[in-house]
Amino acid sequence: MMGQRTDGQKPLFYSFKLDDHVPPDHLLRGIDRCLDLGELRQHLVPFYSHTGRPSIDPELMVRMLIIGYSFGIRSERRLCEEVHLNLAYRWFCRLGLEDAVPDHSTFSKNRHGRFRESDAFRQVFESVVTRCMKEGLVGGEGFAVDASVIKADANRSRSTAREGAEDLRDPQHATRAVREYLAALDAQGEPVTVPASISPTDPGARWTAVDGPAFYAYSTNYLIDVRAGIIVDVEATPTLRTAEVKATRTMIERVEERFDLKPERLIGDMAYGNAELLGWMVNDKGIAPHVPVWDKTQRDDGTLSSSDFEWDERANEYRCPQGQPLRSEWRIFKHPRTRRTPSPMQNQHPRSSIRLPQTVRGNTASLKCCVFQQHWPRAALRHQRLIFRKAAVRY
Repeated sequence: MMGQRTDGQKPLFYSFKLDDHVPPDHLLRGIDRCLDLGELRQHLVPFYSHTGRPSIDPELMVRMLIIGYSFGIRSERRLCEEVHLNLAYRWFCRLGLEDAVPDHSTFSKNRHGRFRESDAFRQVFESVVTRCMKEGLVGGEGFAVDASVIKADANRSRSTAREGAEDLRDPQHATRAVREYLAALDAQGEPVTVPASISPTDPGARWTAVDGPAFYAYSTNYLIDVRAGIIVDVEATPTLRTAEVKATRTMIERVEERFDLKPERLIGDMAYGNAELLGWMVNDKGIAPHVPVWDKTQRDDGTLSSSDFEWDERANEYRCPQGQPLRSEWRIFKHPRTRRTPSPMQNQHPRSSIRLPQTVRGNTASLKCCVFQQHWPRAALRHQRLIFRKAAVRY
């Protein structure tokens, strides 16, 4: 028999428990078992006033941000709406059915204020790493390093050229991002190469082209323990190769200082095969680098490979296949060099060995241009333009 729901008298009291409505295998249950924010309040005490109206619990805001990171909710407005509607989110945030959700503007004020000043997110991250170390998930013998490109929230069509970088100091551009960018430049105290394109919205982002059209982005550098793939440190930098290499040294030294972890080997791709970084790892830290380097010993572009040179023990020098010595000293030549070693079969005069195309033989102007291209490339371009101008006037 078909049933029908009756709208009788509503009950006077309700018995409702959020924990009964969250599935046992929910992602937030696993995170809640491992997350300990007991030290967060003590860490933030110096950044709160001892008088005035009580603020929103910082643990609540951190838990809401963890929900946003775990489920890909980038908008803080939408995050507040989802926490208001979702029972599992309310359970994770320790909110009852009647409790109000903080306003989205509260996150912005705290993220750019006391959370940044106190480095609260770093404290939460390191507490999670410490918990992983206690559970035996971090070995400490081998680390791996890599970087990911994170797209910045900056419009590609709105940019400032390098020449207009000083205009950012105008008070009308005094936004938070601009102030932080200028303060970082002043704190470095050394000349910095100004990028060709600067975003007035986010000047710290760099113009990069990775897998498609160019855009403004940052690089997120990760230091990973190879035992269980636990990230033990992270550092955000501009999308520059030199900045990523420098961040590697920063992360290794910070992990050694905070957790007393010093790896025996470091794994990285060819981008970290920098001579300075490799020398620092081997000589200063005693870390074995498992990093490929640029190998240009074997050439396929028509030039000589390193195996083509033979060592002359008596003369203490290398010699090319033509028997010419390989010199390591450089001196200033009175006349421009040909930038190639003449073969013993060629004439001693450098210009006599030039093979001219059939179209320029007998043509004095073209002959001069061809010789200039062989010996003076910059002057050849100017000379060739002069020839074309004379020909245009003549005809």
